[in-house]
Amino acid sequence: MFTLLIATFNEPRTLKRILLRLLSEKLKEDCKILVVAPDKNSEKVVSLFPGVYFLKDKGKGKPAALNFALPYTSGDILVLTDGDVLPAKGSVQRLVSALRENADLGAVTGRPVPVNSRESFWGFTAHFLTNAAHKLRKERSAKNRYLECSGYLYACRRALFPKIPDDILAEDSFVSQEIYRKGYRIGYVPQSLVFVKFPTNFSDWIAQKRRSTGGYIQEYIKSKAPKSRPKTLYALKTRTMRGFWSEIFEGIRLFFAYPKNLKEVFFILILYLARLYLWLDIFWHLKIQKHSDIWQRIESTK
Repeated sequence: MFTLLIATFNEPRTLKRILLRLLSEKLKEDCKILVVAPDKNSEKVVSLFPGVYFLKDKGKGKPAALNFALPYTSGDILVLTDGDVLPAKGSVQRLVSALRENADLGAVTGRPVPVNSRESFWGFTAHFLTNAAHKLRKERSAKNRYLECSGYLYACRRALFPKIPDDILAEDSFVSQEIYRKGYRIGYVPQSLVFVKFPTNFSDWIAQKRRSTGGYIQEYIKSKAPKSRPKTLYALKTRTMRGFWSEIFEGIRLFFAYPKNLKEVFFILILYLARLYLWLDIFWHLKIQKHSDIWQRIESTK
């Protein structure tokens, strides 16, 4: 038996869609589906599905919601996803099977795939960045190097799931690092697809990336703090998947391989400028102003 935990907030349409998909699948073992959310709309949707459990959290963010829900989970494997995405058929079972078949794996991650059209700038941006993450995870997995799970869809051994600090911006990065620190590898199952709608305007894109990319900076800063984890060899090895310089090197490589036409070359150049602005924005918020509470709801992804 394993538990599938869905964290969501006021996303009834997409939550209903994901529950219909998951309940239509024939899994190899019993699965407890648990939805944690602070709103009544989510509770109403869950009430339509007998056998799906609902937990009402206090609306203090995803880390707090996951911490609250963990004692109610069952089985030895925990699969985590969000209420505004859609795992492809068979994706959940592939993650569970990967953990069942490989005792040295502590967690495994799926592959996010944008539903946005590549023809638009923001759609191209989503395809370009998820493709870069896919290539990086695939290469690191082949070399047994550290890689980070995607919060859109991943699974881990329930006993290894850590208590998450409430102010963590990228909880998937934190969970990955903590599991790796305990001596387990992080695996990648690219066949486990999860379809995601990415932001369609600049303000939503910045707000989302502050959270995901900023989580890397936040963890890096905390690793230097005198009273936090020491900056060990583990820290040096794990803090290289998301970072300014890793983006530079990966971006240069993909610049010549990814674009299909001149329009996409132009899109990449604009994206580089946007990413530079993003890193400056993150540095300002987290390093200078020391704002850890930069979470915002991203409306264009719903």
